[in-house]
Amino acid sequence: MIKEVNAEEYRAEDMSGLVLVDFYSSTCGPCKMMAFVLRDVDQQLGDKVKILKVNFDENKELVAEKGVSGYPTLVLFKDGEEVKRLGGLQQKPVVIKMIEENL
Repeated sequence: MIKEVNAEEYRAEDMSGLVLVDFYSSTCGPCKMMAFVLRDVDQQLGDKVKILKVNFDENKELVAEKGVSGYPTLVLFKDGEEVKRLGGLQQKPVVIKMIEENL
């Protein structure tokens, strides 16, 4: 399941296991395309990874805290620790591989 969260909800989220965070903007074309990729990833690996979406424009403090400088940015966490970061529009096989390498 893909869940959209704000900064407060993000901080309260259980970060155990694998968590993929999509930092996006609602006005960004590549971000909109990334949403389709993440939907497919969720259908394929949703039982192995939790996907969170954070709106870049509405959560500037969290974005700065995580060192995100552009969008879309995907950050993969394993048990709360960042293990991989990808910037820009990514294709489904790249995202799948990133997740599977960290299972």
